[in-house]
Amino acid sequence: MKKFIETLKNIYKIEDLRSRLGITLFLLLIYRLGSYVSLPGVDPAQLGQLKSQTSEGLLGLLDMFSGGAFSKASIFALGIMPYISASIVIQLMGIAVPYFQRLQKEGESGRRKINQLTRYLTVVILLFQAPAYLANLHYQLPASAFAITGALFTVTSTIILTAGSMFVMWLGERITDKGIGNGISLIIMIGIIARLPHSVVAEFISRIEQQGGGMVMFLLEFVILTVVFMGAILLVQGTRKIPVQYAKRIVGNKQYGGVRQYIPLKVNAAGVMPIIFAQAIMFIPISLAGFAKSDSLSGFAAAFSNHTGFWYNLTQFLLVIIFTYFYTAITVNPLQMAEDMKKNGGFIPGVKPGKKTVEFLDTIMSRITLPGSVFLGIITILPAFAMIAGINQQFAYFFGGTSLLILVGVVLDTLQQIESHLLMRHYDGLMKSGRIKGRTGSGAAY
Repeated sequence: MKKFIETLKNIYKIEDLRSRLGITLFLLLIYRLGSYVSLPGVDPAQLGQLKSQTSEGLLGLLDMFSGGAFSKASIFALGIMPYISASIVIQLMGIAVPYFQRLQKEGESGRRKINQLTRYLTVVILLFQAPAYLANLHYQLPASAFAITGALFTVTSTIILTAGSMFVMWLGERITDKGIGNGISLIIMIGIIARLPHSVVAEFISRIEQQGGGMVMFLLEFVILTVVFMGAILLVQGTRKIPVQYAKRIVGNKQYGGVRQYIPLKVNAAGVMPIIFAQAIMFIPISLAGFAKSDSLSGFAAAFSNHTGFWYNLTQFLLVIIFTYFYTAITVNPLQMAEDMKKNGGFIPGVKPGKKTVEFLDTIMSRITLPGSVFLGIITILPAFAMIAGINQQFAYFFGGTSLLILVGVVLDTLQQIESHLLMRHYDGLMKSGRIKGRTGSGAAY
């Protein structure tokens, strides 16, 4: 406790860090307040049916990502997911389209152009999703819930929903530039955390009054959740060294300080991004169906809207593995690593420099990514098993999947940035020994 209080005092002493934390908290507060502002013309008192619809199924997950704004018919109802979907499309095009490949190689100017194109695509996606959301509102709510009807309501609300999501995106960018941590990641995380107290209370009531098991089962669930949480921390942090028998290298022909250096590859170089990518794609069927209930759908749409179903979870599991390899290929460049190694006079014993080294690194990266991607896929579908075991759906989301990994990853990244500020100014870090390991090299949650 004394160490914690001392750390808080040190944080307050650093004016830049204090200012950044204040800006971050202020902008997050604006986002949370905005999630309670309902669309003009919608009676907030008559949203009971919409809240019931979003209490389960994929819409419940979508509502969690928006911090409850979806079920409140808020101006931020569509949240940040359209921006993430647009980013996925742009990154995929960076592999297949030469124009985007050139932009990726142009440095800062190319990055700005890519960001601009991502924003334009976000607007296009919103112009499709907003009318679908409004159609669902009309389907779920009684006519008396709308003070404005017809084309006027549709047009104005579409503009407001689009502007709301773009404003949320802007808040995230400002947090990244002026605050602490990755803004988009923090916005997603704060929405998830906002649902945690309600989920815990709902599970406690369920165990006491409905499901049975009482306090014993409730405490057992928290023990299991702690184990899964620790596993998620290990997965997000990955490994800092490749085993000697796989990828040992000597820096130059010397051993600096008598310590051999290791190639900094990680079992999970992609972080939480594969789950976010996969989850965004799995939202497509329910979006195309106009956010309808799963039991009102049939065929393909029904199969991929049932989040506890076999086909939904199998598809999501495979998508996570595919996207893990995809994002690892983006973040880890064996050719660049081989060139850097050659410039520094480094080598891998028994492997020729140049092309052979690139092939060796690529092979090793593929091998160590496989167990990491499988483990990531298992964590992704854990909430489905938790729900099948009788755990309340809202609480089950915290037993794995995007929710758990985003919470772990964003918290670690943010704490790592705070610790860097402290150590840079010769203060003690947040830990008594060692340093917090975030997802360096893999980016933030987004």
